[in-house]
Amino acid sequence: MTTLERNEKLIQLALLMIALSAISILAIITLFIFKEGMPIMFKYGVNKFLFGLDWYPTEQSFGLLPMIIGSLAVTAGSLIIGIPFGLACAIFLTEFSSLRLRQIIKPIIELLAGIPSVVYGFMGVIILVPFIREHLGGSGLSVLAASIILGIMILPTIISISIDSLQAVPRSYREGSIALGATKWQTTKMVTLPSAKSGIIASIILGMGRAIGETMAVIMIAGNAVSIPHSVLDPVRTLTSNIALEMGYASGEHRQALFATGVILFIIIMILNTIANATAAKQRTK
Repeated sequence: MTTLERNEKLIQLALLMIALSAISILAIITLFIFKEGMPIMFKYGVNKFLFGLDWYPTEQSFGLLPMIIGSLAVTAGSLIIGIPFGLACAIFLTEFSSLRLRQIIKPIIELLAGIPSVVYGFMGVIILVPFIREHLGGSGLSVLAASIILGIMILPTIISISIDSLQAVPRSYREGSIALGATKWQTTKMVTLPSAKSGIIASIILGMGRAIGETMAVIMIAGNAVSIPHSVLDPVRTLTSNIALEMGYASGEHRQALFATGVILFIIIMILNTIANATAAKQRTK
């Protein structure tokens, strides 16, 4: 074996070790969460955690259904807001704007991803919550407020990845469509978007993960009421907020119940990602 081949093998081994270390860290975190959370779930019953309506840890009541519904409602609301705006912005910057404008706007959009979530939450408390309270009713701290803020927070992810996916479509696809008599919008709708579909779906999956895992901004503007929301103007508490609000003083079974909350959140995220990835794979095969 020559020196060059030996060096190549060492580099491959080093890269493999780095990849395995990342997977190992994820596995350790997963095992720790399940080790701490599963015993209490089996002690009181999984159904009690999943379908219970009351969260009173001091009375051994660990119902997470209101928070599960709250997390899903806020995540769905953020996607309803973020996907249309994000995709529309990506299409405009890629297909209809000038190169100069795209070079100016895209870095600004990507800069939004670096703003701390507490800043988004603060702006929501100062501007959005009073606006909702005065014009729509309720306390202002609500599913709607959280959905709007999270919708804004996931925009950089959806826009940036969608732009990269649209730009990766070969130029010959567009030129061929236009040569056949299609307009620019028809080319975008029937050629460019279907070709970039997998990347766009990936951006939505990442945005969904950001939304369902967000904590600080949601704590500040969602209201943190442990009850099932019946309206977008109702306050709500998410699973992540529940962990962040109570872990600082929890002990004993209360602490274990919060780890059980993390287990359920982990499972929900895995289910949503699996569904999204399966959908993306199905679309790619068409």
